[in-house]
Amino acid sequence: MDDELLKMDYTATVCLGHYTEEELRQLDSELELSQVVQHALLPQQSPMIPGMNIAGFSRPAQIVSGDYFDFIRFKDGAHGIVMADVSGHGVSAGMLMTSLQTAFNTLVPEAISPLDVLERINRLYIHNIKFTTFVTIFFAKFDPNTRIFTYANAGHNPSYLYQASKKEGIWLGPTGPAIGLMEGFKISTKQVELKEDDILLLYTDGITEAMDAQGEQFGTERLAKLIQGNTDLTVQELANAILLAASNFAEGKIFTDDITIITCKVGQ
Repeated sequence: MDDELLKMDYTATVCLGHYTEEELRQLDSELELSQVVQHALLPQQSPMIPGMNIAGFSRPAQIVSGDYFDFIRFKDGAHGIVMADVSGHGVSAGMLMTSLQTAFNTLVPEAISPLDVLERINRLYIHNIKFTTFVTIFFAKFDPNTRIFTYANAGHNPSYLYQASKKEGIWLGPTGPAIGLMEGFKISTKQVELKEDDILLLYTDGITEAMDAQGEQFGTERLAKLIQGNTDLTVQELANAILLAASNFAEGKIFTDDITIITCKVGQ
């Protein structure tokens, strides 16, 4: 076999200024198609999880996104909820997001614990992306029978849990490093029991890092207060309220970063 076939020139570049109008139209068409394909990889409707209502929203800052969310069943039938954010923007982040979707949908149905999945994904990324980027992931397992919510947070934004019975919230912060940063990856899980009317929010930093004209970020404190003040809303109404509040705060410039949120509310 000719080993020249195995070589690739990574120094080669493309100058768009030398493209013909037809080539530019083809490139634009391919980018639009990549957006359609990526959208198809995300959930198209809310999952049917007993005792929990869920709404999700995702919008890329550019044509494709590095954000990923999904709902996947574990081997024992429990429900998995994943929220992830690939560092960076655009096509490169979108390509890694696609590989992440494939990894989760391949590994979770054969797994019992979130730890098994995250450890295998870290090994996969370490040996393939060569420390060139990283991924933050919040991954949880929910058992509707016990209402136990077991989560692992690999360097992701802390999720917010409003506990209705206490009328206060807690942050579900990192339990380990981001994916792709180190060979000796160690992460743990934590558990919390969800109760009726509790509200859970998962999100990427496009929300909290939205800035106003003075450079101040929307932040986690405003996010928590917004949820505390709107506990009577449905999950979809709450998601809309969060997006509207962050957008108004940033004077409509919220979508300079990828945005993804999942709102959950525990029912009877």
